[in-house]
Amino acid sequence: MKNTDAISAFLALGQESRLNIFRLIVQKGDIGLTPTEIIEKLGIANATLSFHLKELVHAHLLLVERQSRHLIYRPNASLVQELSEFLLENCCGGKSCAPSKSLKKVKPQ
Repeated sequence: MKNTDAISAFLALGQESRLNIFRLIVQKGDIGLTPTEIIEKLGIANATLSFHLKELVHAHLLLVERQSRHLIYRPNASLVQELSEFLLENCCGGKSCAPSKSLKKVKPQ
């Protein structure tokens, strides 16, 4: 994956409404969601949702399919997998990233 592709995806997800939309669609997986279903669940105005969906599709994070009169939005699972691999490519210097049992989580202040 190129840095520019990763940056495009992260910029698209760097806005709260788009992140919420993406997370909701990811929860549905291959089933996907229509804009009407997204509006019902998140309460986003139609025009605003349309803008955010366009940005997520442009960043290749979502796939869109027309079924009759409806658009179905689904996560682009292969891109999400590539992003994860890109982020973890050089993680932990090649060692296992599993935390030691003796390490305690530190709460942010």
